[in-house]
Amino acid sequence: MGGYVALAGLWSSPISGASMNPGRSFGPDLVMGDFSHFWVYLVGPLLGALLAVGAAHVLRGRGGGAIAERAAQGTLNTPSREGVAKSSRSDSRE
Repeated sequence: MGGYVALAGLWSSPISGASMNPGRSFGPDLVMGDFSHFWVYLVGPLLGALLAVGAAHVLRGRGGGAIAERAAQGTLNTPSREGVAKSSRSDSRE
């Protein structure tokens, strides 16, 4: 992450004049009323998200299996009811 910030700040910003913070670009554009290049800050993240989802789909498959459903519900690493009952019985014997 730090390498990306350094490269973007030192190499690409002087060439293109772009900033990594959309708010930094939006403020002067708002004052001047010039929004001709602001579309990049809206389309870029959306296109990046679509590409990331597509890559994940290609690499991992569709998903939606039993493990994925348990992970989505937050119950992936919780013990089953039987495991809880057994552990409470073993605690009472000690």
